[in-house]
Amino acid sequence: MEIIINFVALIMALIGVVMIYDARIITKKLFGFGDQNQAAWGLKILGFIIAIVGALIIYF
Repeated sequence: MEIIINFVALIMALIGVVMIYDARIITKKLFGFGDQNQAAWGLKILGFIIAIVGALIIYF
């Protein structure tokens, strides 16, 4: 059971890191409004939080 939880946490951390690095590309694909800087900033914050939660699950 612990291996499955660690694997899910690893996937969460990976998704968070991908969201941080590809936030601009993701916002261009998903959103069509003019203020993409605000959306990219929000995606980076969300990706950071997801990556931290995933890393904390693996750590503890």
